[in-house]
This record gives sequence, structure tokens and C-alpha cells, in this order.
Amino acid sequence: MAKGEWARYWQHEQLPGVDLLQAHYVRHTFARHSHDGYVFGAVSGGVEDVFMPDGTVHAGPGSVILINPEVPHSARAGVPEGWVYSTLYPSVEVVGKIAEETTTLRGTPGFAEVDVPDPEGAHLIREVHRAAEEGNALAADTVLKVLVARMLRRHGSALPDRAQRSAGTRNAARARTVLEERMAGPPTLDALAAELGTSPFALLRAFKQEYGMPPHSWLTNARVRRARELLDAGTAPAEAAAAVGFTDQPHLNRHFSRIVGVPPGAYQRGRGSVGSVPERARKNVQDRIGTLHVPSKAWQNNRHPHLYVPKEDPRTS
Repeated sequence: MAKGEWARYWQHEQLPGVDLLQAHYVRHTFARHSHDGYVFGAVSGGVEDVFMPDGTVHAGPGSVILINPEVPHSARAGVPEGWVYSTLYPSVEVVGKIAEETTTLRGTPGFAEVDVPDPEGAHLIREVHRAAEEGNALAADTVLKVLVARMLRRHGSALPDRAQRSAGTRNAARARTVLEERMAGPPTLDALAAELGTSPFALLRAFKQEYGMPPHSWLTNARVRRARELLDAGTAPAEAAAAVGFTDQPHLNRHFSRIVGVPPGAYQRGRGSVGSVPERARKNVQDRIGTLHVPSKAWQNNRHPHLYVPKEDPRTS
């Protein structure tokens, strides 16, 4: 990470199905990727440029970023000083249950707009982080539900059903299955197209239209998702890299950081939940040097492990 950058990616055990990220990125760039759940983000400083299929969003303070599941996107700083933000990643199940209880939406809930002006919503996102870090699971869970219900009522709609699949989209789906099943040793585009009975360029067009990125980019994203599952289960990063088909751990590190926002070792060390697991497993990933996110008398300051700060990479300084 560049000088001055920091990030913290974590999860509280009493907020299942929700990941949390706080960060200040300057030179960091998120590669094109998608999530299996939703993104609720609030920029508190600077500007984040988010590249969506329909165009670029310039997100600054006072707005909320809303990204639906499986929508490909990338991001980078929109101003030289970068951007500071807090993000929540609730699962499809979490959002679906709240939608069922609080709205009349039917089908899969979603959002038609990516960047919505909503200072109160942005404040609620930060309050979820604050409550979780203070160990107040009741408050964090309550504010999370209020936030999601607010976003659904104000900006939500049912996602449209997918149109009937053409031969091209069926081939794209079959190609995805092949890549998932042979993640560690995928075929070439020519071999994959031949196996499916189509041409390489026809398959490439159909795959990009269906999933928003070419097969090799989609596979990198899928490998990182699978690596996260392995890391969550306790697999060492080097073993996870080999299992999902990366050449070695440095390749996993690079792609993982550009999609998740923190390297796999830091991600794994943070998978424990604040206040309820051994210190070596608690979430505390790449925080700002010398800075805690809670007042000095809060209970975390006596129980948190030492802050993890990555060594400066001479190639990025």
C-alpha cells in the first residue's frame, strides 16, 4: 500500500452475513470484480470513482453507494488525496429478510441508482461500524436494519427477472460451470469454445454480455472468492493460492488485494470477531499507524492486539 493508506476489513460474530471495511486509499485501485452480496458505502473524505457498467460514479461525502449482487465494477481515487470510506457488505439473505419484513417488494430486492444523496444514510453506515467496534452488537444490528430498511424504502425496487436464455447465454453459463469446476487448471478460450461447440469470439461476446467481464477476469474474481472461503476455514495463504490455481502466493496477494482491499494474510488474521475470540484471530487489519477507532478508555484498547501495519513496499512508495 502507498504511504498514508490504511484499511481494516472485518466481521463481528453477532452480525452474521455482514462484512465491514474501513479504509483510506490513495493509489490503490480495485480491479473489476463483483460481490455475491450487496455493497453499501459511505465516503467521508475525498472522492471515489466507481466504474459501473453504465458509466462512472464520482462519490463524495453525503452520498451512499449502492451496488447490487453480481454487478461488475472497479474503483479508484477521484482526487489526488484519495478517499476515506466505510463500507458494509450484507449478504443476499440479510437484505432479503429485511425487505420481506419492512417493504412490499417481491422477488429479489435491488437498487436502480448507484450513487444516492443521503447524508443520514451515510451517517448510519458509519454508526454500524462504530457500534460494532465498541462491542455493542445490539446497537450495530439495530442500526444495520434501520439503514437497510431506509435504503430499500427510499431507493429499492425488485430486480428484473432475467430474460429467457439464448444459445449464447446458455453457452456463457456452461462456460462458467466449466471454469468453476476446473478452477485450478482451466482450458484456453479456444479449447473451452470447442468443448461447448461454439467459436472463441462468440463465446467471448456472450460471456462478457452475461457476466460483465471476459472469462479470464471472471475466473480471477472467482478464484479470490474461493480463496476467501479457504482462508475463512483456516487454510494457509500459500495453500489457498495453489488450491484455486494461482501460480504462487504473491500472485494471490496481488489479485486478492486488488479485489478485497487488503492482502490475504491480513484478511485471515482478522476473521475472528471482536471481543469473543483469541487475540490472534481478531479483526484489526492494516489500521492507521498510531490510531485507534474508539476512545482511549474503551474496552478494546485493553484487549485488542497490536495494530497490524504493513511494511512499506519500495515499489509503491
